[in-house]
Amino acid sequence: MKNRRMTILETHALLRCMPRLRRLIACFLVGLGINVPVRAQVPDVVSKPNQAANRSVKTSVQYAGGVPTPTLTEVKYGDHPRQIMDFWKAKSTSPTPLVFVIHGGGWNGGSKERIDRFVNVAALLKEGISVVAINYRYIRQAGDLKPPVQAPLHDAARALQFVRSKATEWNIDKQRIGAAGGSAGACSSLWIAFHDDLAEPESDDPVARESSRLWCAAVTRPQTSLDPKQMKQWTPNCQYGGHAFGKSNFAEFLRDREQLLPWIAEYSPYALVSKDDPAVYMSYTSPPALGKVEKDPTHTSNFGVKLQEHCLANGVSCELFYPGVPDVKNETTTEFLIAKLKELQ
Repeated sequence: MKNRRMTILETHALLRCMPRLRRLIACFLVGLGINVPVRAQVPDVVSKPNQAANRSVKTSVQYAGGVPTPTLTEVKYGDHPRQIMDFWKAKSTSPTPLVFVIHGGGWNGGSKERIDRFVNVAALLKEGISVVAINYRYIRQAGDLKPPVQAPLHDAARALQFVRSKATEWNIDKQRIGAAGGSAGACSSLWIAFHDDLAEPESDDPVARESSRLWCAAVTRPQTSLDPKQMKQWTPNCQYGGHAFGKSNFAEFLRDREQLLPWIAEYSPYALVSKDDPAVYMSYTSPPALGKVEKDPTHTSNFGVKLQEHCLANGVSCELFYPGVPDVKNETTTEFLIAKLKELQ
């Protein structure tokens, strides 16, 4: 029986790696009376015929139970398999604001289906705010791009421009778009918020002609800097960020900082802050402890405290939430987004 058990386990491993072969072998094993469980595929949302060309037909990851069914799924904004998005259309006779959600995962994991960790989709839709959640290329899928963080960051910006190109079809207010996300996705959101407009007005590509600027951003546990020296000063045991620039560990990242400074200036959110930037909101799960060793140095609110100081010094509105913070205006990203996207509307 031991040998038979090993054979079945090996078969399962092979099936997980080879979906097509999996189905064939599963049929064969069922014929022998061996039950082989197969993960269910989540059916794509049916959309109108003229929208079908923008979609792929299947996804194997499910949204949490409280997340409404998207209006459109797996809409392609590029050629790579991960350059896709889902769209929730708010009911309205006039163009709606939109929340643009970028998932976390260190730019090497995660998926758009984890949107419930970052915003309350149902609450946004109830307030007449549409929602988009994107996937993007991971750092390991950057190919020849240098630095490799360019892949997830520029994918996010391109996806935002694509959404704007759909403004008429999707009934979206191009101006009132707010970004949201967690961890690396939060860092991406802040990068877009603080970066100069990436629009290319003279481009032959209609998507590239669209703006990448935001109305606001509300993010969860963001890394606000990609400067190793800065991060080390804020949190002595910080070990994050080297992978963004192709470095295998933090020691190498810190050692090579000088030669990386041009990239840090381009891709670190903190370095990009200027007085014309939109209002931002950051939420963390623990209070700051600047200059001290942190239990979770990758998601410490030290990042938030220092960015808030920098934003306020540059005339940029910045709210920070963590347990025990005084004078709370908004306790969640969703509250902030609703308030900002509907102000003076």
